[in-house]
Amino acid sequence: MDLEANYEIARVAEFILSHSFTRVALQFPDELLKDSMSVVKALRQELKSSVKLYLMADTTYGSCCIDEVGAAHVNAECVVHYGRTCLSRTSTLPALFIFEKASISTSVCARTLLNHGLESEKPILVLYGLEYAYAIPEIKILSASSGSSVLGSTSMFEHFYADVSCSVINPSETCSPAIQLGSIDSQVVNESIAEETSQNYNIGGLSWRLPQGRKMEDYLLFWIGSEDPAFANVVLTFNSCEIVRYDATEDCLITDLSQQKKILMRRYYLFEKAKDANMIGILVGTLGAAGYLHMIHKMRELITKAGKKSYTFVMGRPNPAKLANFPECDVFVNVSCAQTALLDSKEFLAPIITPFEAMLALDRGRQWTGAYVMEFRDLIASTPLAREQSDEARFSFIQGGYVEDLDLLGTPTHHHPSTPSANYAASAFSQRKDCLYTKDSTVSDGNKVLYLESCFEVFVVRSYHGLDISGTNSIPGEFLTGRSGKASGYKDEKTE
Repeated sequence: MDLEANYEIARVAEFILSHSFTRVALQFPDELLKDSMSVVKALRQELKSSVKLYLMADTTYGSCCIDEVGAAHVNAECVVHYGRTCLSRTSTLPALFIFEKASISTSVCARTLLNHGLESEKPILVLYGLEYAYAIPEIKILSASSGSSVLGSTSMFEHFYADVSCSVINPSETCSPAIQLGSIDSQVVNESIAEETSQNYNIGGLSWRLPQGRKMEDYLLFWIGSEDPAFANVVLTFNSCEIVRYDATEDCLITDLSQQKKILMRRYYLFEKAKDANMIGILVGTLGAAGYLHMIHKMRELITKAGKKSYTFVMGRPNPAKLANFPECDVFVNVSCAQTALLDSKEFLAPIITPFEAMLALDRGRQWTGAYVMEFRDLIASTPLAREQSDEARFSFIQGGYVEDLDLLGTPTHHHPSTPSANYAASAFSQRKDCLYTKDSTVSDGNKVLYLESCFEVFVVRSYHGLDISGTNSIPGEFLTGRSGKASGYKDEKTE
């Protein structure tokens, strides 16, 4: 393996020395940890200084984001991130991203792009996974030369490429990417177009600029890469565009993206279901992407103005077992980077939605236009204040009828701390806004509804009585005594 080619040892060393960093954290995903010691050894030989290098394995959250919390534990002055990344901006630490370099046949890819471009009636915008960014310059040259040789100088094949926005992020500076657009037809993209008369786009670390008068629907999107979260982000964000995908591992072009389009139908169902939620859990899915704290505050504000209750959970990567401990939550909002926010929640007890979907669900009267936003910077700029809760009934597509969103914020509570919690532990509870209530006729004050307003009270009345979930007796039964002794022979075991 060529360490210099894959891990860019000289570039990393130059970055560290030019900024006079003395404590550097090297972040590797789990699949690249096998090469970490070799990289550290090569870096030390290149640096020839007393720079302290610290290895960080895969984070508790998505490995595509910078682990600023882990780096802070060793007082690191910067982070060098290896492998797949979403290129989310950091909050405090500068970072250098070394992209993964996946193998690709540039000649086959360029020929496939040319052939499909000749068949398409639209100009082509080439997007790609960052693991193929190193090969894009060669693909540009090959596709341009092949097009010129086949079609001559009056080519009707129009295409251009998005460029990597920036691979070095400093929170104190504004990243101004150098957009490099390549086109065979000079009328398609004119690099002298003034920025104020063009449209700039950024997604997943890629940036491009459309000429004045053009819109995304006018282009066919040619994706180079695998069917990963970065591609799903592109499909959702530009769902009105025609998209094809070149699979570099199979050297084939995939034009049927019906399965990807079904994601939109699934997401629409989830935020319609979220409209009926009364208690919402906010999952902190990142501790490194800039703007995540502001987004959490925005979500809390929206939930409160919608007359609902929210709880915030910091638990790392969510799984069905973790979230099953909080059955009170009707839905969870995953505040994470664009490439980890989309979770398939089919196996979860409650659906998991994105902040954008939460905005649609909580802002009553707002209709989905088909636009989909994933990036924090775009969400924060467009987050509306939820309208005040209306007393009018709302039609629920999930329940198939009109429902009333009752406001129980001012409802007095009826509970007695001195009452044994075991009397209520076996009763089933449901949710209304910010209160939990149990249907139990044995409440000492005669009320059939017991309101619980705090997390403490919720967990006080919750208990478990073993596996006999069909039992109605609230008092636990006698414990069964199991066998004793060694596995080779129990005391009560009959022997022949």
